[in-house]
Amino acid sequence: MESEGSDERSSPAEVTLPPELAEAARTLFGDRLDLAAAYAELLATDGVVRGLIGPREAPRIWERHLLNCAAMAERIPEGATVLDVGSGAGLPGLVLAIARPDLTVTLIEPLARRTSFLIEAVQHLGLTRMVRVFRGRADEAAAGSRDIAPLSGDIVTARAVAPLDRLAAWCLPLVVPGGRLVALKGATAADEVAEHAEAVTRLGGGQPEVHRCGVGVIEPPATVIEVVRERVVGPVRKKAAAKRSRGGRRGGRGGRDR
Repeated sequence: MESEGSDERSSPAEVTLPPELAEAARTLFGDRLDLAAAYAELLATDGVVRGLIGPREAPRIWERHLLNCAAMAERIPEGATVLDVGSGAGLPGLVLAIARPDLTVTLIEPLARRTSFLIEAVQHLGLTRMVRVFRGRADEAAAGSRDIAPLSGDIVTARAVAPLDRLAAWCLPLVVPGGRLVALKGATAADEVAEHAEAVTRLGGGQPEVHRCGVGVIEPPATVIEVVRERVVGPVRKKAAAKRSRGGRRGGRGGRDR
């Protein structure tokens, strides 16, 4: 999705909703379709210029980005608090906020140029009451600071951020117990579940499940992996880690616990 050094703007005509996708877009966005169109144009203009969307993606914004992300909304309960990790240009978090005005959404993104775009987009689209932008990593959001309370949500979303094991390590601490990680994935979702299910369990998650979203509305449907946060897993205790470290050394001098 990234584009380096792009300085050409896409014309609004390039992001016009294709007629063959109009019915799906109306189904997914309802009376907020005009707002979705405004965001599509923003992605194809400022998003391309600022390197958040590749210039070749502009004509495919509806098909490859907006509709797939909006389809995820069917997996999110009404009135949920949503945290979007690695939000980038606002995918899927900002799309979900457009499609679902009942949601409260926080866009979590560590890079300054991306957070600047997100803040401007939220203001431009008139979503400041329901959407906030947090600049930082997922672990920083979960830990909080002197000035900011730790963040948590009923649903944590992510799109094309990392393999499932790393994604679970970053995202599950942000999920309230009983809440869910909902990650937009591709055709290899089942393979990721098979490979990383044990790691997810160690991190406090339940058995990952693969769901298809937008069946009968978009083709192909969007594929997501869902993980329920079943229990809270604390960090490794420093004292225990230190003992294991000393036990593995040979010929070194002993030391005191600190």
